[in-house]
Amino acid sequence: MKAFLSILAVVLLLSACSNCPNEPTIAEEIDRIEELLERYAIAMENEDFAMIENIWATNDSIIMLGTDSHEKLMGWKNIRQAYKNQFNEISDVYISTNDQFIRINCTGNTAWFIKNMNYNFMYDSIARSFEGIRFSGVLDKNEAGAWKMMQGHISVPAQINIGR
Repeated sequence: MKAFLSILAVVLLLSACSNCPNEPTIAEEIDRIEELLERYAIAMENEDFAMIENIWATNDSIIMLGTDSHEKLMGWKNIRQAYKNQFNEISDVYISTNDQFIRINCTGNTAWFIKNMNYNFMYDSIARSFEGIRFSGVLDKNEAGAWKMMQGHISVPAQINIGR
């Protein structure tokens, strides 16, 4: 009986792994996600609301955490309003990114990322710049095979000098 259970466990384990795509497929999906994140930065720079709406899943289950403690936006309606408010207050946005890392699960339908951004813009006719902004998020591949942003989090690094 133990031999049968051992063989059954091995067969189940191997069949579970067969659902995971091979590495080239994962690499292709990561390329698609990199392109989506680049489009997102371009959409922010151009205040292209339609492109941003195309990148996000537009349902009530998505979440965005902003840099202010009160910016816990849940659902597309609230996130959409935050983008509209931002586009009304700032202009001439230029975003540069670095240190981007993307990971994807073995079934190829969920991905997560982190990256650093330098965010330059005009506010009240004054040039502003935030360097080292951290942006992370979770993406989901929908039924049509398109990657959609499900969760985003933007934070500004604090200078707390612990341990120095």
